[in-house]
Amino acid sequence: MKYVDEFRAPDLARGLARQIAREADTGRDYRLMEFCGGHTHAIFRHGVQNLMPANVQFLHGPGCPVCVLPVRRLDDAIELAERHGVILCTYGDMMRVPGTGRHSLLRAKAAGADIRMVYSTLDALQIARDNPLREVVFLAIGFETTTPPSAAAILTARAERLSNFSIFCNHVLTPPAIAHILRSPDFAPGGAARIDGFLGPSHVSAVIGSRPYEPAAAIFRRPVVIAGFEPLDVMQSVLMLVRQLNEGRFEVENQYTRVVTRDGNRRAQAMVAEVFRHRASFEWRGLGTVADSALALAPEFAACDAERRFALSDKVTREVKSCECPSVLRGVKKPTDCALFGTTCTPDNPIGACMVSSEGACAAYWSYGRSTSAAGARVA
Repeated sequence: MKYVDEFRAPDLARGLARQIAREADTGRDYRLMEFCGGHTHAIFRHGVQNLMPANVQFLHGPGCPVCVLPVRRLDDAIELAERHGVILCTYGDMMRVPGTGRHSLLRAKAAGADIRMVYSTLDALQIARDNPLREVVFLAIGFETTTPPSAAAILTARAERLSNFSIFCNHVLTPPAIAHILRSPDFAPGGAARIDGFLGPSHVSAVIGSRPYEPAAAIFRRPVVIAGFEPLDVMQSVLMLVRQLNEGRFEVENQYTRVVTRDGNRRAQAMVAEVFRHRASFEWRGLGTVADSALALAPEFAACDAERRFALSDKVTREVKSCECPSVLRGVKKPTDCALFGTTCTPDNPIGACMVSSEGACAAYWSYGRSTSAAGARVA
């Protein structure tokens, strides 16, 4: 574990904290959005926020794939299992996310629907092989990180002629979401909030590289630093952002050079390009309709597209109005600004998706953020 421990060394963390405090201009604030939910959990788990000067603040972005899935798409997935009788395969995080009327995949399973938790698309393919007379649908969610496994599953199903396998595609894209956030009224001049720079996601960038963030950095004049997940990764990335902002630079820099390159994983990108096409628009929970921000199966793979194979009904969806999950996903509010947080809404009784997911901001606050002194002790 020495390789990991080096990125968690308390003496190095304190040194970085002192350097950030020295270089952060006391005459201004630095409002930095970590897009990825994994970074949110790292910040709280290791007490990084407690090591920052008061004028360096973190805003939590929409980089939690379970959280940004809109209620309508979850309701569609439940319908596939309940009304169309498919074997629905899904990652465990999705099971407890509440849909309309707080119905969920877990409740549908308890009522008799055949819904199975899987660890990968390989598990879903094996279920299709083992059940040739049943339709098997994989609920494909996630950002660019999980898109290559979905593409590989489609190519495998075609090669093996698994006619009973399809996916319900809900893959979304990171750079268009960043641009959408920066165009939104919340972050326009005079809006409710401000973003000065971004901590770019780690795993996503390992696939797509750092190049796709360059247009947003140039157009919106916001620096982006691709950051690793360890506490020293995050702190070094904050220092890089502070320096860019002090110098008036708006560039894409890569702190996570041990994993991420400018051009990313070309082989994975080629596989995704073969199987998927961009949607004109897609609805995100919290962000609304975002142009060019999601993927759908290419027409030549229509036989593996659950949206085309099954006639899904039109739905009237409802969310709990008092739940602030949409505002939390936009970075406008913190989980503690929600009246339901820690009272009605807890991990045992989640009202919104942000409390369910292992990458959700509300779950991070619940697990690590309620005792700041305890969180700080993890790194100090």
